[in-house]
Amino acid sequence: MIKIGIVGASGYTGVELARLLCNCPDVKLSVATSRQYKGKKLADVYPNLAGMVDIVCEDLKTEELVDRADLFFTAVPHQTAMAIVPALLKAGKKVVDLSADFRLHDAEIYEKWYQNHTAQEYLAEAVYGLPELHRQQIAEARLVANPGCYPTSVILGLAPLLQAEAIEPETIIVDSKSGASGAGRVAQTGTLFCEVNDGFKAYKVAEHRHTPEMEQEISKLCKKQVAISFTPHLLPISRGILSTIYAKLTQAMSDTEVHEIYNGFYKDETFVRLCEPGSYPATQFVRGSNFCDIGVKIDNRTGRIVVLSAIDNLVKGAAGQAVQNMNLMCGLPETKGLLSVPLFP
Repeated sequence: MIKIGIVGASGYTGVELARLLCNCPDVKLSVATSRQYKGKKLADVYPNLAGMVDIVCEDLKTEELVDRADLFFTAVPHQTAMAIVPALLKAGKKVVDLSADFRLHDAEIYEKWYQNHTAQEYLAEAVYGLPELHRQQIAEARLVANPGCYPTSVILGLAPLLQAEAIEPETIIVDSKSGASGAGRVAQTGTLFCEVNDGFKAYKVAEHRHTPEMEQEISKLCKKQVAISFTPHLLPISRGILSTIYAKLTQAMSDTEVHEIYNGFYKDETFVRLCEPGSYPATQFVRGSNFCDIGVKIDNRTGRIVVLSAIDNLVKGAAGQAVQNMNLMCGLPETKGLLSVPLFP
């Protein structure tokens, strides 16, 4: 039995991790930390876990934590993770970090978009945890940087085209929409019900922190430095991301040819589902699941391709992908605990 710890268990990502681990018989949730809910059962904080998760939240120092599990999920804010992860690694533990602290390999870029990085010596070692692209490296890693939600939808949407050199990378424009849970559980004015309901707005236009993460992975795929235009929007729904991606084609192509590129790239990928020609993904069809649904359409009039990619931001965009990475790191079947059918309606 593999013992698993969740550091920062009381946020949306933490509770989603706990929910998914209930479906993994080869692992046991042995410790869950939360300063706010110290001494309370996690199932009392999140009643959806009642009868399924019997663990009490603890507020532990890192040195008290290390012997409690074999693999840790660090579901804590940026900068907090870099203060915890090194000690876990030095103690011989494996870590899947869900913050942004180890996603960017260039410390200078990280510090430009976030803050000072105090654990730069681990950046080169950290594996970017997108299994569809880095499966073998993840399986051999002790530190995996779980991707952000927006980047997951965008990179999976673009990877087949970039590998096939079918688009001009410098023409990529990304328009993404996310449910309010992407902002986390901490109360803030911009995500209050009355601020979100019956509304639709853009935010952090041309300055969202997920931009360099997308550019890093896109640049790797096309083997040159690429800058993209990215605009995120807030939807009046609780969970889900729909990314609409535009790019100029390098040559004229038919919808059939494009679908063949995607089918070839993702033919062995359980968690990427390709829409049939003429149909497109929607957030309600991936809700609660680890699937990424992708649809494509050639705009012959402009010579562009339109890619649509839908995920649940809390599952494939966070906790589900983290469990997928855990499975790889622990030698378990990659799909373990993750094959639940999306919830609909």
